[in-house]
Amino acid sequence: MTLSYPGGPLTGHLRLTGSKSIANRALLIRALTPGGFEIDGLAAADDTVRLQQLLESDEEVLDCGPAGTTYRFLTGYLCRRRGTQILTGSARMKERPIGILVDALRSLGADIEYAEKEGYPPLRIGYSALDRSDRVSIAADTSSQYISSLLMLAPTLPTGLKLTLEGEIVSLPYIKMTLALMQHFGVHHHWEGQTIVINPQYYQARSFTVEADWSAASYYYSLAALAESADLKIDGLFAESLQGDAVVQQLYEEFGVTTTFTETGVRLQKAAGTPPPPLFEHNFVECPDIAQTLMGTCAGLGVQGLYSGLQTLFIKETDRVKAMKTELAKVGVSLYKIPPHMTEKTGVRYFAQEGRADFAGGTPRFATYHDHRMAMALAPLALLHPVEVEHPEVVNKSYPDFYRDLQTIGLTTKEA
Repeated sequence: MTLSYPGGPLTGHLRLTGSKSIANRALLIRALTPGGFEIDGLAAADDTVRLQQLLESDEEVLDCGPAGTTYRFLTGYLCRRRGTQILTGSARMKERPIGILVDALRSLGADIEYAEKEGYPPLRIGYSALDRSDRVSIAADTSSQYISSLLMLAPTLPTGLKLTLEGEIVSLPYIKMTLALMQHFGVHHHWEGQTIVINPQYYQARSFTVEADWSAASYYYSLAALAESADLKIDGLFAESLQGDAVVQQLYEEFGVTTTFTETGVRLQKAAGTPPPPLFEHNFVECPDIAQTLMGTCAGLGVQGLYSGLQTLFIKETDRVKAMKTELAKVGVSLYKIPPHMTEKTGVRYFAQEGRADFAGGTPRFATYHDHRMAMALAPLALLHPVEVEHPEVVNKSYPDFYRDLQTIGLTTKEA
């Protein structure tokens, strides 16, 4: 698909899709709630649709495809479902480690076996009371989805759960999101240092509406930053959000994009002639899903980038750092790891980005690596020059209306 923009101020009004992260947690909690409850605003994202179908399925083999959140949430949930299921996924899913979560569940008494390669999907999961212990420790810098899978299961366990997070906690907003949603449905918790304590209790059925997705909003912030001037209205976003990616509104202030909250969402504005910053520096440890978006913005504006907190990006749908390095190089922008000896005092792993997107070679053809965020993070560069996106359908994973919404604000799309 080729994306392009005729030029001029960027204006428009749209309503965003619901948050996949919130929707998936609400679906899992509903499955654990006696009697269930209604959920409004469920995203049409492939991951959410797939999770809903698998939770309702009585098939012996459950295929999560490329959906990592779905796989990890179901790994915990199936331990409490009667019978034995094979939980599998796509070829890429079988390359994504699951051993940390499996070890934690086994320590509680889970009946889980690796059906193929040790430490990786697929899994054979049988029912267990999970009453061997009420304590488990897990590395705090591991995927928050492992931690959330355990947390949502915790109140259903015979003696509850004391979950200790060892080391530096990454993706804390996603853990807080899970706990806040559990609280909404009547499940209480408390912290004892880095241990989350959840006693045995029941989820309480309550109707629920999914808020719009701030990570999806990040692409419009990028578009606004790259535009000569911008005035966009986006419905469904609110100031009081459970999502860590809501920080995007503060980050883009550095690029001259202001956010005003309205009764229905937000208004993004950028005045003509606003200069970009010479340097953008950020630690993405609490908002890794918007890192690629900022990389794309910095590339388009020629802003030097200095990034840290990217460790969880290496085990996503693809190695996102490596993929962005490859694709940005197509327009003359370099992304590279700063040598360890230059940061040995801090122990922090930094990546630097330099250069401004150069389209002298014609229309770049960006690969997407089966990764929805690759497509959406690079699409805003179309404001500067036509770009081609391979396998554009990958956006269906989280935001199937992405290209339709781009057309709403004036971009043009042409099928290859």
